[in-house]
Amino acid sequence: MTFEDTALYRDITDFAHDSPMWVRHGAELWTEAGLLVFVGLFAAAWWRARRDSAHAFAIAALAPLATAVAYVCSELLKSVVAEERPCRAVAGAAASLSACPPHGDWSFPSNHATIAGAAAVALALVRRALLWLTAPLALLMAFSRVFVGVHYPHDVVAGLALGTVVALVAVRLGTGPATRLARAMRGSPAPVVRWVTGPGRPSRPAAIPSYEMPADR
Repeated sequence: MTFEDTALYRDITDFAHDSPMWVRHGAELWTEAGLLVFVGLFAAAWWRARRDSAHAFAIAALAPLATAVAYVCSELLKSVVAEERPCRAVAGAAASLSACPPHGDWSFPSNHATIAGAAAVALALVRRALLWLTAPLALLMAFSRVFVGVHYPHDVVAGLALGTVVALVAVRLGTGPATRLARAMRGSPAPVVRWVTGPGRPSRPAAIPSYEMPADR
């Protein structure tokens, strides 16, 4: 880590301690419970995609899976880097608002930021307009991890970047097979399977050709 990064961590945590009580409590709540907002968005995207094309349903189904893959990648990278948490490593810094994770729960990259970044991008792939909602939520989640004192700024930047890349790659690679699977599931004889995938987009009825009676001659 750089001196500038440590100094920025101190500035943010000092700012957190100078913030009003409701801001501090809000940050502590959001930094954990905020992930549930993305879960709710995943559920809403799946429900909406049940009445859309198999391709759209496949992307909606892949969104949480891509986020889970990003989380696993983050955990693997954590075990390789093994960076100590700033709430334990930075001398003279303000006490963290959230409990400092135990030794061995490494800092780089931020799992929360990785999940938020992956979820934001994956949901935007489901519906592009969602990016106006998911991007600010992901940035707020990332900032909250530094604000409550459990991550360095570079931890959350790396987490957002990792989540974005993994989500893009996972959805791109998985869309083809997932689309074929969605079509097969929608034709399944099992009612539960058909309910999960939904009826899909109703097909338009074929146009009925009109015939004109020949004129009498």
